[in-house]
Amino acid sequence: MTIRGAIGASLIDYTTGQTLGLEGGRGDVAPHADPSAAALGTASVIHAAMQTAAYAPAMPGDAVEDVIISTSAAYHLIRPVRTSFDSRLVLYVWLDRAEGNLAIARRRVRSLADDLA
Repeated sequence: MTIRGAIGASLIDYTTGQTLGLEGGRGDVAPHADPSAAALGTASVIHAAMQTAAYAPAMPGDAVEDVIISTSAAYHLIRPVRTSFDSRLVLYVWLDRAEGNLAIARRRVRSLADDLA
């Protein structure tokens, strides 16, 4: 939540859609937010991205780094957490588009995911 413009963040098991940790994304800032629905949606998005990458032409060792969804009001960053074992975790960060900086947020999310690994 120290990323400028961060509204919420969660750690999600994308095989089940279960939220393992959640910060923000509720209350005054996002009164209509539903963290459980967001986790299930995030799981669906990352599954689709990984399936697409598996069938698309790629370089050896290529993998999905992150998925960015941009709306008129927000950026949604989804980044797989790479570990030495077959991890099924993704870090999801939701940014206010007017306050956040996408490039800086991507770097911070990558660093956070690396720290979790």
